[in-house]
Amino acid sequence: MPSDGTPEPVRPLTPTRRTLLALVGASLAAAPLLRPATASASGTAAAACAPLDDPAKKEIAMKLVSSAENSSLDWKAQYRYIEDIGDGRGYTAGIIGFCSGTGDMLDLVQLYADRKPGNVLAKYLPALRRVNGSDSHSGLDPDFPRDWRTAAQDTVFQQAQNDERDRVYFNPAVQQGKTDRVGTLGQFAYYDAIVMHGDGGDPTSFRNIRARALRSAKPPAQGGAEATWLNAFLDARVWAMRQEEAHSDTSRVDTAQRVFLRDGNLCLDTPLAWKVYGDSFRIG
Repeated sequence: MPSDGTPEPVRPLTPTRRTLLALVGASLAAAPLLRPATASASGTAAAACAPLDDPAKKEIAMKLVSSAENSSLDWKAQYRYIEDIGDGRGYTAGIIGFCSGTGDMLDLVQLYADRKPGNVLAKYLPALRRVNGSDSHSGLDPDFPRDWRTAAQDTVFQQAQNDERDRVYFNPAVQQGKTDRVGTLGQFAYYDAIVMHGDGGDPTSFRNIRARALRSAKPPAQGGAEATWLNAFLDARVWAMRQEEAHSDTSRVDTAQRVFLRDGNLCLDTPLAWKVYGDSFRIG
């Protein structure tokens, strides 16, 4: 503005200025719209993402696991599921694959008995203690599968399954994900690994999968790039899966989690499309 207070006249656009502005506008218009997590893929998406324990994200997680464990997105239909899948863990049952041979089924049935004494499964507690650590059905056959399905109609048993899933698998995975400062996808990758491999001292357990990944990368909390860390973690997860014949099909990583990671979808935003064990699924 001139010193006498009169407005300074607007300068007309010259051909050169018009050309520059047109070029800038065209560049902005052509720029792709990125998911918030994609924009931070070289660092961490944790601050930009809703955590996996957000109710909407947790529902997605339940559907993703159910697609792999039960070939269905209807995870609530799996309270009644029970069979021996031949993986050396005895009966596998319920919404998260509680196993008679690994102790988590024993803990679940004990919780159910504590909350509802005399229920239809309580009589199997001695047998579940005996078969823990083996693939034996001793004391369980022939009626245990039938009684499991009966119990699955009871909302008390359904809630017990939910609570044990969260205590043993879901909550530890989310907490470790938050500690490592990974976003929703990373927290889900941890959860799916704990569901399949457990978190004990076994060489293929979640904690040892994570330790194996640490040999080649660092999580964001330690200064690593999130995408690099998750690739290393999934590499270690695939290694662990291939150590057991029953888990040697790695499609739940290769054509699901790896797809979301390649897309830069660190926040696990919908729509999601994936394949697992040859079946195609979609959310959103």
